[in-house]
This record gives sequence, C-alpha cells and structure tokens, in this order.
Amino acid sequence: METVKLYGAWPSPFSYRVIWALKLKGIPFEYIEEDLSSKSPQLLQYNPVYEKVPVLVHGGRPICESMVILEYLDEKWPQQPLLPSDPYKRAEARFWVKFGEDRGPSVWMIYRTEGEKQEKARRDALEMLTILEEHGLNGKKKFFGGDNINIVDIAFGGIAHWMGVIEEITGVKLIEDNKFPLLKAWMHNFKEVSFINENLPNREKMVAFFRARRSMILSSA
Repeated sequence: METVKLYGAWPSPFSYRVIWALKLKGIPFEYIEEDLSSKSPQLLQYNPVYEKVPVLVHGGRPICESMVILEYLDEKWPQQPLLPSDPYKRAEARFWVKFGEDRGPSVWMIYRTEGEKQEKARRDALEMLTILEEHGLNGKKKFFGGDNINIVDIAFGGIAHWMGVIEEITGVKLIEDNKFPLLKAWMHNFKEVSFINENLPNREKMVAFFRARRSMILSSA
C-alpha cells in the first residue's frame, strides 16, 4: 500500500477535517506537524501555490485544500463513504459544503476584526447559523448525513469546537441559550462520536494560542 502522509497544524480546523476523514475510513497515515511561522521546505514544495496546510501526500503525490482532499479520499477509499451514493443527495451535500465555504469565513472575521467590521461579521455569521438551523438541519436526524456523519458534518466541524473559542476570546456570543436548538444538538452529537472526540485540540491551548494571535492581527491592522 502506498504511504499516506498528512501535513497539518494543530490549531487548524481544516487539518482536522482530513484527520477525521482518515480516521473514519480507517486509513493508516503519518502525521507531520507544521510550524506555520516557519514552514518546512516539504510543505512549500508540495503546496507552492498557497503554501498552506493541510496537504495530503499519497504515494509521493500531493493533494491540497481540505475539501478537495476529502473527495479524493472518498473516491480512493470508498469504505465508510463521505458522500451519499444517490446523485441528488450527493448534489445536496455538495451544496451545503459550498455554502459553508462561502459563509463560514464570517465567523473568523469576528475573530480578526473589531468595531463596525466585527459587527457586520457577527450579523453575517448569525445569518449563516440561522440558515443552517432552518434549512440545513431541519428534518434531519442526528447529523447532516442522517444517522451517520458525512462530508457536510466534517465541513462544519469547526463550528462544533472552534467557534466557542472565538466567542470566548472576542466576547461575541453567537449561540445563545434559547436559540439554534437543532444546531446545538448537532454540535453535541458530533463531538460525542469517538473518532471526533479523540481528535480535537485542547481547548485551553487553543484559547491561549488564538488570543495571542488575535492581538498580533489587530495590532498590525
């Protein structure tokens, strides 16, 4: 079997998307932690366009961008499929993945900004969460994929763990106690799955890291 390597970084939710998919499918892999302040020659060689993690290397050939990697894994290792077999349901899943890629950055803009820009990002993020609550999860079972995790759950995995850290650091509350009951139930169910729960970064470590990084971002703005 050709070797599988993953170049990632522990604070990156995009790296964890790939880790979760590899664990779900039971694919053996070697994990290489990257220092994003001093990127390795290997990372720059494998991803010269964006110079970012994650990068999956399979048999010496690199695949970049987390959602592209997930589709590659699903085609190469069809066990425990991430995408539904039905063409309509597969298209529906890809729609919600695209929605997350388009709207998800609003949560990170809350983290990266302050003042009016942060308020706009807050409104955008709440709109995204409302749409997920009313249309993405409405009528579903435990997960976006029904009874089992699929590619949409993994795409939105950052909401389940990273968003709470952003709320704590910025003081901007998105998931209020009496709002988003379906989304809150999904977050709980998602983090209860063993291969997710066992592969999450330490929250205290994340808070310290992202708080220091936010200070640097705002001071250089």
